[in-house]
Amino acid sequence: MSAISARIDRLPHALRDGEQLQQRLAGRGPAVFLDYDGTLTPIVERPEDAVISDSMREAVRGLAGRCPVCVVSGRDRRVVQQLMGIDDLIVAGSHGFDIWSPTEGTLEHEAGSGFESLIEGVTARLQEDAAGIDGSLVEPKKASVALHYRLVAEAERPKVREIVDRLLADHPDELKVTPGKMVFELQPKIDWDKGKAVLHLLEALDLDREDVVPLYLGDDITDEDAFRALAAKGIGIFVGSADDPEVAGRDTYAGFVLDSTEEVERFLDTLAR
Repeated sequence: MSAISARIDRLPHALRDGEQLQQRLAGRGPAVFLDYDGTLTPIVERPEDAVISDSMREAVRGLAGRCPVCVVSGRDRRVVQQLMGIDDLIVAGSHGFDIWSPTEGTLEHEAGSGFESLIEGVTARLQEDAAGIDGSLVEPKKASVALHYRLVAEAERPKVREIVDRLLADHPDELKVTPGKMVFELQPKIDWDKGKAVLHLLEALDLDREDVVPLYLGDDITDEDAFRALAAKGIGIFVGSADDPEVAGRDTYAGFVLDSTEEVERFLDTLAR
């Protein structure tokens, strides 16, 4: 199956149209990959406040007892583990550069190494340049750095983009920017994204098999790379309502939709049963 995008408001629903999803599974076992922010927790104003709810934690735990479950996040892996409060789950942080498995330990991808000094310098400059913009937040990460502007006044937001553009202009061969929901993420300019991360995870965790169907749940622009990468072998589930102004009119490479994190919790419970 080739990757074909579709309007989000025209997708079948992963719960209400569950029979369609069951047909895609066709008796094979799922391996579930979950984005964190906006999928397991609602988007919040401050990233450090995105702590998973007790009921969602139990839903993830319950499913992980039945099939492989991996959280894939742009955040640092240790931060995700701390926010989730689960220490026995496969977690891929920094867009898959830093993977931890309870059975295999740390599985770092070589593509993410060698950029420590670049990211350190970019982080320091972002912190200096954004210091005068009220509401801006610089989030240092292991293999990247994010500049959040959700709390920045509308009139000040062009200044955030200018800071990012200046950095890109100064490092045209070293840096790229990945836009997200009210955030710009600066990363090393290498051929890597969440799609490649998930394909790497399938291989690293011995899940790239005919009897396994990978499911990927995500809500952000960066998750589209994973939806597209899995189009031929798995199932993408977009999390978000077509009534949301940030979602309305968008196309996605996912094959199904869930409207909210609450529906994600119900879906995980249903899948576990």
